Amino acid sequence: MPTTTVEDLPADVLACALRRLDGPSLAAASCATAGLRALAAEPETWRALCVARWPSLLQTQQRDILGFAAVSPQRLFADAFPFPSSSTDAAPVTAADQCLPGELISAVDVYHKGAPLFSRVVETSTSSSWFLTSPFRVDAVECKDPVPAASFSPSDLELSWIVVDPRSGRAVNVSSRRAVAVDRHWYTGETLVRFAVVLGGSKFEATVTCSEEAGYLREVSLTVEDAGNAAVSGEGSLRLLAAAMEGPRKGGEKEREDAKRRYEEFVRSKRGRKESKARREVLVDLCCSAVGAVAVLSFLASVVLR
Repeated sequence: MPTTTVEDLPADVLACALRRLDGPSLAAASCATAGLRALAAEPETWRALCVARWPSLLQTQQRDILGFAAVSPQRLFADAFPFPSSSTDAAPVTAADQCLPGELISAVDVYHKGAPLFSRVVETSTSSSWFLTSPFRVDAVECKDPVPAASFSPSDLELSWIVVDPRSGRAVNVSSRRAVAVDRHWYTGETLVRFAVVLGGSKFEATVTCSEEAGYLREVSLTVEDAGNAAVSGEGSLRLLAAAMEGPRKGGEKEREDAKRRYEEFVRSKRGRKESKARREVLVDLCCSAVGAVAVLSFLASVVLR
């Protein structure tokens, strides 16, 4: 009897089956045979996979991210699904080597126990001198316009924050997916759920400010901070993002834990530098006081001995 293979199935049946796979499984199936590779490369297959994973991509009332000529659904998934590799912690490229993005589009999705809770697309113009010189910040939800949400537990929230350069078609996910820290605001008592990745020696931190009692998301924002506890400018953040977009990726469940570990190392290192600076300042103050005391005593001695 002739051997029957999976490729003997009708192409439309195979295509329907491939659309039910997740991204890693679809990529693995495409490596099996030339026929499956051709079917798995269909843009609509990857488009369906992207919008199922990130519901914000369906919000075309602002901009259809997948509608840009440079943005391939397969390329977007390959860029945004895995984590940026820790090897991107090298210094960002300089202006001589790089043309900075003139626009960024953020696809933001908040999940609760795996179910979509909030989705939004945010467009950010990056060409103005004001943006380039000011501290980098993107708001998906502003405090003056909170978003109602069903009952949820902050510790069970997950976040995806994909930053897309529509000109080059490249993207990077700057969220740790799972929270790296859950704190209380010192004044309002609201919960701050932090998601962060460390890239190029700087921390990209997305913060979800929420009130589980009132049932709303008060603020969802992205900021960048360097190792010296200073806010990174728009231009500096663009260079970090461009380097991360072009850099390698790492997948696997282990990367979620590594993201939290790198965040904790960053915080410890920052705290250590702050304490070292405080000790140096105390030492300088003591030296200044000692010099002042010697000067006063010398003056008094000269007056007495006259």
